[in-house]
Amino acid sequence: MKRRTALAKGAGLLASGWAQAQVPATVAKRAPELATRPLKVLRYAFNTAETGFDPARIVDLYSRIVTAHIFENLYNYDPLARPTTIKPVIADGPAVHSADFRTWTVKLKRGIFFADDPAFKGPDGRPTRREVTAADFVYAVKRFADPANNSPTASGVLDNGLLGLAGLRERALKERKPLDYDTEIEGLRALDRYTVQYRLEKPRPRFVEGLLTSHDLLGAVAREVVELYGDDIAAHPVGTGPFRLVQWRRSSLIVLEKNPQYREVLYDAEPAADDAEGQAFVARFKGRRLPMIDRVEVSIIEESQPRWLGFLSGQLDFVNVPLEFANQALPGGKLAPNLAKRGMRLRREVEADSAYTYFNMDDPVVGGYTPERVALRRAIGLAMNVPREIGIVRRNQAIPAQSPLMPHTSGYDPAFKSEMGDYDPVRAKALLDLYGYVDKNGDGFREQPGGQLLLLEFATQSDALSRTFDELLQKSMEAVGIRVRFVIGQWPEQLKQARAGKLMLWQLGGSAASLDGAESLQRFHSAQIGGQNMARFRHKRFDELFERLQVIEDGPERAALFQEAKLIAAAFMPYKFQIHRVSNDLTQPWLVGHRRPVAAQDWWHLVDIDDSKKIPA
Repeated sequence: MKRRTALAKGAGLLASGWAQAQVPATVAKRAPELATRPLKVLRYAFNTAETGFDPARIVDLYSRIVTAHIFENLYNYDPLARPTTIKPVIADGPAVHSADFRTWTVKLKRGIFFADDPAFKGPDGRPTRREVTAADFVYAVKRFADPANNSPTASGVLDNGLLGLAGLRERALKERKPLDYDTEIEGLRALDRYTVQYRLEKPRPRFVEGLLTSHDLLGAVAREVVELYGDDIAAHPVGTGPFRLVQWRRSSLIVLEKNPQYREVLYDAEPAADDAEGQAFVARFKGRRLPMIDRVEVSIIEESQPRWLGFLSGQLDFVNVPLEFANQALPGGKLAPNLAKRGMRLRREVEADSAYTYFNMDDPVVGGYTPERVALRRAIGLAMNVPREIGIVRRNQAIPAQSPLMPHTSGYDPAFKSEMGDYDPVRAKALLDLYGYVDKNGDGFREQPGGQLLLLEFATQSDALSRTFDELLQKSMEAVGIRVRFVIGQWPEQLKQARAGKLMLWQLGGSAASLDGAESLQRFHSAQIGGQNMARFRHKRFDELFERLQVIEDGPERAALFQEAKLIAAAFMPYKFQIHRVSNDLTQPWLVGHRRPVAAQDWWHLVDIDDSKKIPA
């Protein structure tokens, strides 16, 4: 269908363009005060389809952006502070930990309620409000361990070493019975209605920054909701956050509205003294009740051109400038005069993210740990024309990556240099020649050392930008004599195939969910195979490094472990980390307060729509 590629056919956008949205009768009934003023609606677009809104089963960033505004964890990051600081959300103050960092106890604020839902009924069967309790956080974590949910992030949750959680999961698997949520385990307890305690196998000095903050997926979940909706739970997210889902057309349109039951939360942030923009936000918004907008409408527009035109026409309030239009929108890295004249605002920042290509280490062609297979992967990495990717395809909106570590996270060193960041086709050819990857039949392409066909199969998508990347990749590989074939598919399905080990090579990206760089190294941890470790990399020493990184405090020893991990990653090359993107967030003059979070996904509740800046329809 063409609905995603043509604004004229809707693409999920409202036909009213710049016109002020009127309050639907259903909204006015839930929030009568909105009937007296225009509805404040935030409209923007995802370039990739969501998969669903069950936190335990989310496999993609875009679904998580939605759920981050519906579910709340115990803590979150200050939206403006740099360096980032952690603040309580549902927690009533800081977590209390034992001297060895193995026991963490958190008190909950009282009087926080889930959004209303038919799942919540009193003894008389009538609808009732449902308060959040410690048991809801216990239940949320256990859902990730439940084999029935097949959670893609289960290994990451289990890696925290909550005493008894892995055993509970193993019993369910061994006995082929549903996970027993009523069994109390030592590592995860509701000590009383408002106190939750976590006990760990090993010290976790950054436990708050991990399980209790960065993983907003582990926000409070009500058991009654999950049991009511069953297999349809992905379409019925019910949390304590500022918004609630009111409409969902899969892969087309996602609509959220202000949660009428959201408690009184006031705008509060602590930007640095030299952060003029942040200080202006605080001066304007401090003390305002959140959220400041009434409705969010997210369209799925995979092609860049209609997404860009939707922004220029005023149908979208925010856009991350598509690469194809970067030279037009920000020549020389500055906002184009015609856009600045219209009052649009640009914010540029190197993101805490990476774009990378993974090699399936179980694949008979590119996988394995023998010298010739290692040489093949390193040669492929050296042959990738990353400078041209940055300069031509990405319009200079990226910097080269030298390791798995992302900017803004611990362990990242901008001065670190490795082969990971090299483009050297001459050295690539020499490696291939040395290890027997030569053209044996004279057709212009190399064969494997044993004479078998050498064919790289790259998973890709059908959109125009993917085709541009594919063309560059094909030229880069053919320049060193390697034949390539592209396998086109849908991104969500390819992600499932990647986790199942069914793809040979695939290029994708990832962003930091916390400011602890060790999280990026999950991609190499053998326990994460089937989850974050899509390369299916197995390395005893790397596992030891990763596990040690979890249990020690920040300092020289931890810095040395990060350094060793980066060197192993470059030597074996199960992933070729290519770039870190530069975000170019462009906002309309009427969207006020937007700033991309460094290690979180929630920001909709922090922005306002200034109708006085809008151009009348």
